[in-house]
Amino acid sequence: MSMTPRVLEIRRQVLSKNDEIARGLRDRLRAHGTFTLNLVSSPGSGKTRLLEETLRRLVARGIRVHALVGDLATDNDAQRLARSGAPVRQILTQGRCHLEAAMIAQHLDAWDLDACDVLCIENVGNLVCPSSYDLGEDVRVALLSVTEGEDKPLKYPAIFNSSDVAVITKTDIAEACDTDMRALHDNLQAIRPNMRVFETSARTGAGVEAWVDYLVEQWRAREVPR
Repeated sequence: MSMTPRVLEIRRQVLSKNDEIARGLRDRLRAHGTFTLNLVSSPGSGKTRLLEETLRRLVARGIRVHALVGDLATDNDAQRLARSGAPVRQILTQGRCHLEAAMIAQHLDAWDLDACDVLCIENVGNLVCPSSYDLGEDVRVALLSVTEGEDKPLKYPAIFNSSDVAVITKTDIAEACDTDMRALHDNLQAIRPNMRVFETSARTGAGVEAWVDYLVEQWRAREVPR
């Protein structure tokens, strides 16, 4: 006897509960004027390095930014991000391949959200599971490096289709990797037409300022009087 219908029903219940928590979390964050982004990517995309540079630049602009970092084990990424001067907390998922809204809500409890202009959530390195889980974010950002192949959006359409913005990383080595940037952009647009795309290199700083400008603009558009 097949157990598939039962498995699917349990999955629907889990996602429904997550969506309920995410809606409440989104309302809570917006009430405090906090702009929230959820960064998703495969392992090795350079997500943590770009986020560290992003946090550092936001702090330098006087933006009160906080970060939550999801990993299966270790707090290595949280330690790296803390060098930016932003408050950082690590979420250990104990083997889960994604973050869930309840995890975010739990780790926000001890933070004063009135003192948080921008919340950056670094999701677990995975391009499959995170596509199904709303974390209460305003913007979902899919990162992919030039080393991953131009067809990455075509191979993982769900995560790119559910994202609002794409950030291409490690562009300083695109030529060395023989990356066809035009094809990469075309594939992103094929999956998510009119998607906003940023080209960045955390190592050289190329494109990072434009990316940070975008985040500040998005936060200001949602800012409420404090």
